[in-house]
Amino acid sequence: MGETTVIYPARKIITMLAARPQATHVAVRGGRILGVGDLDDLTGWGDYEIDDRFADKVILPGFVEGHSHTLEGVLWQYTYVGFFDRTGPDGHHWPGAKSIDEVVARLREVDTGSGPVVGWGFDPIYFTGRRMNKDDLDKVATDRSVLVLHASGHLLNVNSAVLNAAGVTADTDVHGVFKGPDGEPTGEMQEFAALYMAFEASGANIYNQIGGESSLHNFGRVCHLAGVTTATDLYARLTPETTAALLRVVPDPSFPIRVVPAYGALADTPENGAALVKSLMDKSSAKLRFGLVKMMTDGSIQGFTARIKWPGYYNGAPNGLWNAPPEELVRAFNVFHDAGLQVHMHTNGNEASELMLDTIADTLARNPRPDHRHTLQHAQMMDEALLRRAKALGVAVNMFANHLYYWGEQHLALTLGPERAHRMEPFATAQRLGVPYAMHSDAPVTPVAPLFTAWCAVERRTAEGRVLGEAEKISVADALRAITLGAAYTLKMDHEVGSIETGKRADFAILEQDPLAVPSAELKDIPIWGTVLGGIVQPLHAE
Repeated sequence: MGETTVIYPARKIITMLAARPQATHVAVRGGRILGVGDLDDLTGWGDYEIDDRFADKVILPGFVEGHSHTLEGVLWQYTYVGFFDRTGPDGHHWPGAKSIDEVVARLREVDTGSGPVVGWGFDPIYFTGRRMNKDDLDKVATDRSVLVLHASGHLLNVNSAVLNAAGVTADTDVHGVFKGPDGEPTGEMQEFAALYMAFEASGANIYNQIGGESSLHNFGRVCHLAGVTTATDLYARLTPETTAALLRVVPDPSFPIRVVPAYGALADTPENGAALVKSLMDKSSAKLRFGLVKMMTDGSIQGFTARIKWPGYYNGAPNGLWNAPPEELVRAFNVFHDAGLQVHMHTNGNEASELMLDTIADTLARNPRPDHRHTLQHAQMMDEALLRRAKALGVAVNMFANHLYYWGEQHLALTLGPERAHRMEPFATAQRLGVPYAMHSDAPVTPVAPLFTAWCAVERRTAEGRVLGEAEKISVADALRAITLGAAYTLKMDHEVGSIETGKRADFAILEQDPLAVPSAELKDIPIWGTVLGGIVQPLHAE
């Protein structure tokens, strides 16, 4: 007996298929799309069943989150202290903490016995006057470690107990240990060398928990709530333990998403990293895909650790930090490219984007590789000249649209100034030049919510309602493509997911409203009914 064909009628199906952008029915067989069109187009495949549960709903390709981190699943085990409201994987609503005093008060409520107190999501740029310091966190506790991870993931505040345990003093000469005018460490640790000192000394190494089974399930739930069917862990610590957890959890039929881990390139030598990734590629499956590499170049714009070109930060702050010396970044990229791997590069500042484009150009001149699809991640400050270079080199960009809302006002007034803030996230320019592009949340930096991310690119509104960069707005249709087929392209998965067409995996996002019919300002508020993953229907709530 052959496999059953199921045909789903819908109010509308938005396919991302240029030859037939909209349809009313989709046929699924064996977890794949048999065809899309109207009913008469699909009945010729033989016997079928009609499942009309989506008859009043709108079907899109399952959303593809091309830059996120399973760290999102880890952090929900701790206390959220971000400025904006947020909802956890269990549905609990966390109100934003609107002052440093509120952050401290929330952390003081945490009962961890004698263990470390950990908060996350904090961002000092919303608070004028001063930055958090060790004295603030000493009010939470002095007899145990207190750590607060910034929203960007690139900075950390700690109390005196952590500094003492790490042996950090005025004489400490470690990249990223921030010191005040008196030369004493303030408790702010910037970028990964300093972060890991604090993590190891405190006994609360958050990053060591990435890839645990509970964190993976939390991450999967958060993605499912947002209509995501494929998501990256775009800086994965592919240790034997985390790899084993991925291989156990993700292929399970009950796990709601596909996962694409990218090897974190700072974990070992480039040669060892390339060998590890290539060895893992044989373990890939329909739901778990190895093969990407993620390189970290600079830091965070709002954390003032991104590397930006002249004239620098608008408020006069010194230029940011490289996570490794540029010559090491260049060498590492060459090793990964020569190994035939696809490299995704964190480049927040334009100096970082320029460095990696220079590197890619030199490397391709020496070792051409068709369809390499190396991708600049964030790429927030790229101007038209840099985008033209990306187009010429076959480089894709995955831009951080959510920054316009969460940090737009701060970029305007503090980090970049008006001209550069208005041309951040240049989606319309990328589209005009033909640069392949996607957009992302960088969860846990901002919430996984592709419809919100698309809204950011369409409306370009800050949290205060100001429009940043009217000329860089794109249409709803183009934004929807960026969170589906555009993101799939950057992962080299556009032959499998990202559109609704014959032969692709039957991955759908099921919406209660038509995103092409509602006012664009309401795009972010469209309710999600659930998803379909490989033909398996996954409602958010019991039917």
